[in-house]
Amino acid sequence: MEIVYVYVKKRSEFGKQCTFSDRQAELNIDIPPNPALAELFMERNPVDTGVQCSTSMSEHEANTERFEMETRGVNHVEGGWPKDINPLELEQTIRFRKKVEKDENYVNAVMQLGSIMEHCIKQNNAIDIYQEYFDDEDTVEVTEEAPSAKTINVFRDPQEIKRSATHLSWHPDGNKKLAVAYSCLNFQRAPEGMSHDSYIWDLENRNKPETVLKPSSPVVTLEYNPKDSHVLLGGCYNGQIACWDTRKGSLVAELSTIEFSHRDPVYGTIWLQSKTGTECFSASTDGQVMWWDIRKLSEPTEVVVMDITRKEQLENALGAVSLEFESTLPTKFMVGTEQGVVISCNRKAKTPAEKIVCTFSGHHGPIYALQRNPFYPKNFLTVGDWTARIWSEESRESSIMWTKYHMAYLTDGAWSPVRPAVFFTTKMDGTLDIWDFVFKQCDPALSLKVCDEALFCLRVQDSGCFIACGSQLGTTTLLEVSHGLCTLQRNEKNIASSIFERETRREKILEAKHREMRLKEKGRTEGKDEELREEEPAVDLEGLVSKAEEDFFNVIFSELKKKEAAAMKKSKLKQRKPETDENAEGEEEAEEEGGAEETPA
Repeated sequence: MEIVYVYVKKRSEFGKQCTFSDRQAELNIDIPPNPALAELFMERNPVDTGVQCSTSMSEHEANTERFEMETRGVNHVEGGWPKDINPLELEQTIRFRKKVEKDENYVNAVMQLGSIMEHCIKQNNAIDIYQEYFDDEDTVEVTEEAPSAKTINVFRDPQEIKRSATHLSWHPDGNKKLAVAYSCLNFQRAPEGMSHDSYIWDLENRNKPETVLKPSSPVVTLEYNPKDSHVLLGGCYNGQIACWDTRKGSLVAELSTIEFSHRDPVYGTIWLQSKTGTECFSASTDGQVMWWDIRKLSEPTEVVVMDITRKEQLENALGAVSLEFESTLPTKFMVGTEQGVVISCNRKAKTPAEKIVCTFSGHHGPIYALQRNPFYPKNFLTVGDWTARIWSEESRESSIMWTKYHMAYLTDGAWSPVRPAVFFTTKMDGTLDIWDFVFKQCDPALSLKVCDEALFCLRVQDSGCFIACGSQLGTTTLLEVSHGLCTLQRNEKNIASSIFERETRREKILEAKHREMRLKEKGRTEGKDEELREEEPAVDLEGLVSKAEEDFFNVIFSELKKKEAAAMKKSKLKQRKPETDENAEGEEEAEEEGGAEETPA
């Protein structure tokens, strides 16, 4: 049954105020029950009904409208001149100024403003509101607040197919920009249509990257030139070295030839402290470290093979994953390898074999981070497998300090540029750990869950207040640490130095004891061998062999004789056939008697 009720209202009454009044109820429709319809239904007995004691709640989500920002330039030109005067013509402007200076209104205005200005100048000369009364004292502060960090901004990969943020680099002037390298490091698993672009982000605008870098192959590592902030150096996935100049656009300005480049992805690039500011070097898992001049990137100026056997054979070289160069030590550089070995090299060595000075081994997997302490360059930090280790150049057999073995794999690490006892590490579970071994050595001072996916890289700003972390899905998170973690504490340098010296001295003592124990054990084994040689008499090997052969053949012959005797006895028994039972019985008795007579004999 379809019920339709039409409400009719005049057009003139639209919007008219409604006047309600009481009236009795009216029955418009009455539908009586139909017993025939009950046959179409089936009674449900029993009936199960669920009852929830808690209150029912609903969840609603609301998202604010995205605010987009754009950077636009404004060109300011000199104004205020009359239309008939060209401000670029010096004679016209001088003539107009002389005309204005002779005007009485101009002179009166200058006299009135001059008295006010003179009063302000006298006030400034009387009291210096910007005077520092405690310049002589150190700016060291002691803070007792708990270490903390907060998220300032998040920069997401604008591409639909997400890539990993593999390397970060801060802008050298003011640190207001951040260069991020994006690539997929899974061998032959890059999805189709994946973009090769990397970006430069402005910290104040997270919606859109400021500059797009367009390489021919995905960029694995990216570094700003410390002397020229417009120039960036990149190591590509196909082994090439690329150079950009942001003043020339997004395309590559210089690119190394594929024949003279690396054979594997370039995992490390560092600028050298040179007069021209154009020299750099790179490292790859193909086992080569190459020096370049960006003015001529056609081929490298020098190549060092990471062969610890010092034979300069590329097939025996260890794959390089991380690089370290300290400007205060211009002839030294360090390489972290895939095999967990740190190789210390001397660039100015005369022969290729002398370029590899020494090695430090202690990790079970690739060394993803390698950095010297900015205050004590003899001590350096390595991050690999499940631990972070602190080494001293004076102790080569083992590290002087190390963290506990974590449940998640460590991916990157860095020292704090302002505090010698603080360093940072990232893990595969998306956690950022901040370590302060003056405060606590067994556990991190602060452990922060940055994101759900794995963190691949981190970079600390020069002031130590901001940390940028890159994740597996291309998300770069900018964090600000608390004031205590980026401020030098009282006597921290002396305490850190004493800890490094104490641990180095302890490791040296342990190394000496282990060396002595190994020598003693070696002497004992050699002495036991000599004693055994002296106690053993001279042995005639030929006599022993002949005697063994004789015994062996005697045993065989004796066994053969026994078998022959048994066979003869069986054949005789078969040939004797008893003629009668009596004769057989008699023979048996005779044999028994004969046997009985033979037995005592």
